[in-house]
Amino acid sequence: MNEQQFHALCVPATCTIREALDALERTAKGILLVLDSKGRLRRTLTDGDLRRAALARTPEDAFIATLPGQPPITLAEQEPVGRALALMDEHQIDQLPVVDAEGRPVDLVLRRELSQRIWLSSPHLGEEETAFVEEAFRTNWIAPLGPHVDGFERELAAYAHIGHAAALSSGTAAIHLGLLLLGVRPGDTVFCSSLTFVGSCNPILYCGAQPVFIDSEPGSWNLSPQALERAFEWARREGRLPRCVIVVNLYGQSADMDALLPLCERYGVPLLEDAAESLGATYKGRASGTFGRVGVYSFNGNKIITTSGGGMLVSDDADLVARARKLSTQAREPAPHYEHVEVGFNYRMSNVLAGIGRGQLRVLDQRVQRRREVFETYRQALADLPQVQWMPQPEGMRSTRWLTCMLLPGPDASARRDHVLRSLERHSIEARPVWKPMHLQPLFRGAPYFPHAEREDVSARLFAAGICLPSGSNLAEEQQARVIDHLRRALGRAEAPGAAAAV
Repeated sequence: MNEQQFHALCVPATCTIREALDALERTAKGILLVLDSKGRLRRTLTDGDLRRAALARTPEDAFIATLPGQPPITLAEQEPVGRALALMDEHQIDQLPVVDAEGRPVDLVLRRELSQRIWLSSPHLGEEETAFVEEAFRTNWIAPLGPHVDGFERELAAYAHIGHAAALSSGTAAIHLGLLLLGVRPGDTVFCSSLTFVGSCNPILYCGAQPVFIDSEPGSWNLSPQALERAFEWARREGRLPRCVIVVNLYGQSADMDALLPLCERYGVPLLEDAAESLGATYKGRASGTFGRVGVYSFNGNKIITTSGGGMLVSDDADLVARARKLSTQAREPAPHYEHVEVGFNYRMSNVLAGIGRGQLRVLDQRVQRRREVFETYRQALADLPQVQWMPQPEGMRSTRWLTCMLLPGPDASARRDHVLRSLERHSIEARPVWKPMHLQPLFRGAPYFPHAEREDVSARLFAAGICLPSGSNLAEEQQARVIDHLRRALGRAEAPGAAAAV
């Protein structure tokens, strides 16, 4: 419901029954919001109310203020979103007005919307996956290994134009093994992007190492070369050069590898490329995830292709990938019995999930194209709103737009962001803030952090102002239109004088 449609539902108590009937027919929502002279919600008026008035032979020119009624059931703007459905069930109603602190209606929640949730990034499965999974069942290859695992590894390596791949249970498992392969040991230092999901850096702690977080740069939202250079200079002075650098490719877009790789090479430190969110993206024509000594992809349920859970470790170093496979299968030695001389892990992908992955990989380019179309639809639909800024795509980069991300910069950014998120959630639309940076997480309190520039914490600013919108490749046009309508209303109220402060 857009702003014009919402205002059409609001009628003065001085309007007649005939006028109310006409308004109900025009709006087709089954409800009108009756306002007093100060714009406060006096009551709601439904089809049932007007039918009862007709049965009572109330004249059509009578004012609706004369009709019998009860105080309206409402949801306060500050109340938890989850209370909306509880109120509807309790009072057996299908529409629920939302009012501000002065009692003025600001929104209307519909039961049918609550039953038709729009997800941020839901799995998108097709027909290809079914054939591979059925084959796994038919041939009884349900074990952790099998021909689909081998095929998925070959096919993904070929897609990304990289030498070798190892299919694993998650992207986090792949990062953990990648750190071990690069020699990370207890007490070591590891540099890592701060603006990321915690799965990028928890494996540093698994290894007993110490994270040092690096800010983003505004041009791509990814790891800042300026901050990385200062971090290297500090580490050299302190005598604690990192064992490796984890560079995260955020929201489907590569970091600036031409600026980052020479810095790592200058200090002799390998780069682990966390491309969990950027499978299908390119940097100057080369696949994201193929620039580091080790690369990592994720196939979690919300990723651009999914195996429901799973990940992949890739490298041009055959020995590294062979060792990853050994460590991921409990580090078993080649012997007729179970022989172990080092700690291993249960990190291999199952043959069934790999079959899903093979089917998904065949439609990856279609999924990328569709998500880019979703982003472009948002961009065009909101092009007239100067307060909206989009995640940039620098020259030479091709983002998958895994998630469409926008900023609401300026004063009270976080309050306005929260207002928009809460407004969308009232209509069962999932949207989220941009990742909370790791240097702001209680888990990593006290870890060294290098901002993009003096007094310029880019990742903190992005978190305060950033919103991730529904972006799935299976997002229907009518669903996106619903998101855009509610988003425009929420943005309008967030920018209204005093609206953000009242959140």
